[in-house]
Amino acid sequence: MVDRQGRRASDSSGDITRRELYFFNLYRLLEAVVYLGLILSPMAGDWLNIAHSGLGRTVAFMYCAVAVILVISTDQMRRHLQMSISVALAIDVVAASLVLFSIRGGHSSIPMMLMVNVGVAALLLPFRHSVVLAGLAAAGVMAPSLLALLNNIPTERSIVEAGLFGLAYVAVAALCAYLGRQMRETEALAEQRGVDLLNLEQVNDLIIRRMKTGVLLVDDANHILRINESAWHLIGNPSPNQRDLGQVAAELSRRLYHWRHSGRIDQNPVALAADVPEVIPRFSRMAPNDDTHILIFLDDTSLLSRRAEEMTLASLGRLSASIAHEIRNPLAAIRYSAQLLAESETMDEEDRRLVEIVNNHCTRANEVIENILQLSRRERSRPESIDLNAWALAFVEDYKQSNDIGQDHLRAITQNRQIEAMVDPQHLQQVVWNLVQNAIRYGREPGAVARVVVVARMVSDKGPPVLEVVDRGPGIPAKVAAQIFDPFFTTSEYGTGLGLYLAKQMCESSQATLEYVPVAGGGACFRITLSASATLPARPSPSEKA
Repeated sequence: MVDRQGRRASDSSGDITRRELYFFNLYRLLEAVVYLGLILSPMAGDWLNIAHSGLGRTVAFMYCAVAVILVISTDQMRRHLQMSISVALAIDVVAASLVLFSIRGGHSSIPMMLMVNVGVAALLLPFRHSVVLAGLAAAGVMAPSLLALLNNIPTERSIVEAGLFGLAYVAVAALCAYLGRQMRETEALAEQRGVDLLNLEQVNDLIIRRMKTGVLLVDDANHILRINESAWHLIGNPSPNQRDLGQVAAELSRRLYHWRHSGRIDQNPVALAADVPEVIPRFSRMAPNDDTHILIFLDDTSLLSRRAEEMTLASLGRLSASIAHEIRNPLAAIRYSAQLLAESETMDEEDRRLVEIVNNHCTRANEVIENILQLSRRERSRPESIDLNAWALAFVEDYKQSNDIGQDHLRAITQNRQIEAMVDPQHLQQVVWNLVQNAIRYGREPGAVARVVVVARMVSDKGPPVLEVVDRGPGIPAKVAAQIFDPFFTTSEYGTGLGLYLAKQMCESSQATLEYVPVAGGGACFRITLSASATLPARPSPSEKA
């Protein structure tokens, strides 16, 4: 965007320079015609003292030809600006000097015309070049008078007058060079400001276009002037040629009419079309007491509800964390006291059973506290590339070594290809550990052993990598499955209701998804869909490990 605008600004600047060069060359052609007219005029002999008519005619004709060529070559001159102007001014000076040398009368007109050349060249050239060329022009004007003086040739031109013209050239060149530099700086600043304003306008337009809040600009005739993508969707995706607000969204037009005449806004949500979320319209004038242009904002109530829910959960998390910290100390004291009671030798069996109940509930309460604290201090995800097959095999071995699963079965199933996924290994470890624990605890038929499988696979050749925890238990009823990822939801008297919620949050922080998939014939499957890193060619490996 900036490059395109910079090119446009450069093109504009180039056009200005081309026009300046073109008029400068036209002026030079006018000078050549004047020289030619002075030399060839039949009346020139009456008021001009022509000393070298042949030289004057030759110079005038050649200068005229050069001027025509420079007019035609204006575009080529622009590509090499400084060199072209320097050479052209040098030609101007030489031509003016030779014409002055060929005539001895009417001496002031030619130096005056040359002063314009010096000034225009100084506007387009740097200061140093301008002063040097001005000095060359001064020398060229003084040369004929100096030669006449040295050769005792009578002339109307005095060396003093020529010297004054030379000083004027230098002064004009210095002044015009300074003005030219100021003009170029001002022009560059204006161009940069124009580019900045255009960039800002495009950025603002992009922001408005991508806003979740719908934005419409309506005139006093209820004609839609501008509309962003969100507003277009919220009013039912009308065709581009539908610009009448009354036809596109009649209820919105009615509320706008009511607001214009009463100043009151109806805060009740309304659906402006079929199959679109409800919105709460807001109105604002572009200028005070001016109804010619009205801004309409459409707030999606579903987004507002989601933000409110997120804020509520965040507040609840902070409150729960504070409460958890306060409960932890007395809970530790209760547990320590129960442990001391359990060590008593005079305690009967009934009392020991009561102490065991206290310890069990203390353990459960501590798990709840740990889950709440984990929820409040969840660390930022640090994804890295892992071999999902190797990870699944290593996880199963690690789990078996860390937990006594007894007669229950836990195994990993992998594919005969290396599967790489981007995920935070620590988060994945916690999530799968929780899922396997739940599967072993609840994923079994009454009186039967648990059979849990950790599956690493690809959905398809180009699909994402997937990690599944599958059991052969009774499964999860549909009504319960819809709520299992809600915080504090549990069907077990010993559950905290935070395990699956934390697992889902950890997956989302690693750009993964966790979902429950029913298994045909009984059982449950929790599927983690990961982000693919790279899939390498097939390699021989065991497809299954007990």
